[in-house]
Amino acid sequence: MRVYVPLTLSGLAEAYKTGELAAGPVVAYAVTPALREWYLSDDIEELEYAALNRAALASLRLLAGEPGAVRRRVVVAVDVPDRGLDPVALGEVRVSGPVALSKAAAVHVDADDAGEDVSAAVDALGAADHGDDDAQFIVDGAEDHELLWFATQEIPNLVGLED
Repeated sequence: MRVYVPLTLSGLAEAYKTGELAAGPVVAYAVTPALREWYLSDDIEELEYAALNRAALASLRLLAGEPGAVRRRVVVAVDVPDRGLDPVALGEVRVSGPVALSKAAAVHVDADDAGEDVSAAVDALGAADHGDDDAQFIVDGAEDHELLWFATQEIPNLVGLED
């Protein structure tokens, strides 16, 4: 099953160094029954895109916890066995065991030009969570930037490391 793991660029760099996204449990996003019902589509590509966007929002939350982090959302698409998944919330799952970076299918990262909007979205998260419509508009503005697709071989370039 394909899951989408939210990270930051520093988290991706650490995963590259250790070979693991995390030892587990790992919070990720996937096409769950609740996501299917919420999104009202049977198109698997649309559903996976919705799961990817949920992971991108979770990446914003990770960025909020890392004040010095580069303001780019990061999502790693990983294939894991379904038997290790524990559905938690809308599209959110917990992968019980370790998640090896070698299982990654691709990495999705904001382009450099998204930094300003992503930074504004990170700053607005708290107010948006408390119902501020203007802040929610700013958070939603980050979604106007499509995450770019990168092959896993490109991770060293993304995080500033060499092979």
